[in-house]
Amino acid sequence: MIDFKILKKSKKSKARLGILRTKHGVVETPCLVPVATQAVVKTLNSEEVLKTKTQILIANSFHLHLKPGEKIVEKSKGLHKFMNWPKPLMTDSGGFQVFSLGFGRDFNIGKIMAPPATFRKRASSLAPLPASLRVATRAGDLPLIKEGGHPKSLRINNDGVFFKSPIDGREIFLGPRESIKIQEALGADIIFSFDECTPPNADYDYTKKSLLKTHKWAEICIKTKESEQSIFGIVQGGKYYDLREESARFIASLDFDGFGIGGEFGDDKKIMKNMIARVVNNLPQERPRHLLGIGHLEDIENIIRSGVDFFDCTVPTHYARRGIAFTKTGKLNLSQAKFLNDEKPLDLTCSCSVCWNYKRNYISHLMKAKEITGLALLTFHNIYFFNSFVEGIRKKIKTGKI
Repeated sequence: MIDFKILKKSKKSKARLGILRTKHGVVETPCLVPVATQAVVKTLNSEEVLKTKTQILIANSFHLHLKPGEKIVEKSKGLHKFMNWPKPLMTDSGGFQVFSLGFGRDFNIGKIMAPPATFRKRASSLAPLPASLRVATRAGDLPLIKEGGHPKSLRINNDGVFFKSPIDGREIFLGPRESIKIQEALGADIIFSFDECTPPNADYDYTKKSLLKTHKWAEICIKTKESEQSIFGIVQGGKYYDLREESARFIASLDFDGFGIGGEFGDDKKIMKNMIARVVNNLPQERPRHLLGIGHLEDIENIIRSGVDFFDCTVPTHYARRGIAFTKTGKLNLSQAKFLNDEKPLDLTCSCSVCWNYKRNYISHLMKAKEITGLALLTFHNIYFFNSFVEGIRKKIKTGKI
């Protein structure tokens, strides 16, 4: 089980400093949770991830169920031993895959909508992004999903979801009971209840019906769990303020150890900020809150100001594998030839081992030569950079600046 203690609350916002104690160590919050989908942060081993200031990781129970299977992980004495990770771990429930392998795939969208025009322009010049990072113009530009609508490649009913395995095409059923049993076998410190992550173009009636399923599944998850792991319930409701508040109140009424805030938040990032604030207002102050799948650099301070303690995000790793380094002066695309003549480190202000030991021209050469080491160096730097950025926000909260 976990123990969460709030050390300081900001007088300028809802931001707060906290300590989360688990069987596998202590986490200072607010905190980035890098994504280790298949029990690995792509291109890095666990010893390397430790050196990026990472305190906790989140793995994907759906993908680990597909391969190698939770029984193999359980036989290896759990996910910590299996991946040689000594610090705390989370596993998600598989609810995001209901979206990404369903309507997300049908419409080629992610849950983040309407980026600024400059971001769209930059994004279009890069290699395609995965569903979790893909963007559309506005939800209103997409066909509306109404009550009774179904994705093409999976079936959702009141009991759970029938998937087609992306590996061999066989049918896989995942419901609240199945999700909890998989996560118990994997053995992370924190697990999440099973939910449906609705798409941005779902109408009110579809979202309302989906929410009722998510709430029913949350109750089943609590009844099913037999382990000593901590379990977080997930608040859904899409871009509809009343549904978000209804969901927060319902999930807060159940015996969860903490709360996840999932799904999409509409076309405007201001809506996201307001939505998170409304959700947080309806959650118990003494328990931790985790924002699922959101964490672009420009969002981080705002979501922390809104009262979020944890957030997981694939941005630093996905962008690294597309040649992008995050720096204090902006993003650098190391795949561009101009960097072959640049002998500066990635970021003059960064103290990571990559910035101390390698130059932009070398990393650019590795990207041009399609060498895996280039991806690993950028991944290491980006995670370190994001963790340092959040570390700076913790200091600002401590000194009363946020």
